[in-house]
Amino acid sequence: MRVDKYLWCVRYYKTRNMVTEACKKNHITVNGQVAKPSKEVFPTDRITFRKDQITQIITVLDIPENRVGAKLVDIYRKNETPPEAYAHLELLKLSKEHYRKSGTGRPTKKDRRDIDDYGDEVFNEDDENEI
Repeated sequence: MRVDKYLWCVRYYKTRNMVTEACKKNHITVNGQVAKPSKEVFPTDRITFRKDQITQIITVLDIPENRVGAKLVDIYRKNETPPEAYAHLELLKLSKEHYRKSGTGRPTKKDRRDIDDYGDEVFNEDDENEI
């Protein structure tokens, strides 16, 4: 099976076009060699690719006929990504939250719109009370 079809079938990418683009950018390797989208994969092949700031490492266990459900993915691949990679992703998420806490500093565009909407509501209630 082609590497682009395999990664799509085991639900690492949403579309085959996304896998093809990743292959063209040399983000996917099979057994240590940069893979084209048409590269054939076989059981025991090791696929390495970078997605969502994590270098994923998987071993092909079997070849699926078609795209499989999320519960059946483990039948066709073995995830060998080190747990430290996932821990690093959690740290990145926490650092983004720490950058600017909600309600501090200059208001964002959404905050300004909410303030304007609140002001409109207050003025509309005052106008109704005068009538």
